[in-house]
Amino acid sequence: MLWRRLRGRQLGFKFRRQVPLQNYIVDFACLEKKVVVELDGSQHATPEQQEADDQRDAELAQNGFFVLRFWNREIHESIDKVCNRIYQTCAGR
Repeated sequence: MLWRRLRGRQLGFKFRRQVPLQNYIVDFACLEKKVVVELDGSQHATPEQQEADDQRDAELAQNGFFVLRFWNREIHESIDKVCNRIYQTCAGR
């Protein structure tokens, strides 16, 4: 659902999906603006997974990437708000 809104520069920025970065594969990335978008399901709600996600985000940040994380339900309930936040983040970098 989100990919349909990101692809083809619909937000004004080129995004790729399933992008290998460092030792990870990120859900979506705008390499020009160094913005990563991650979609999280319920498996990311555990303390252990949150700690792993924080570590991953910190490693990506060390290389200049800004990571946006959204819950899957956010995509289904308010895709326009999600896309606006992605656009604003890219536009500000």
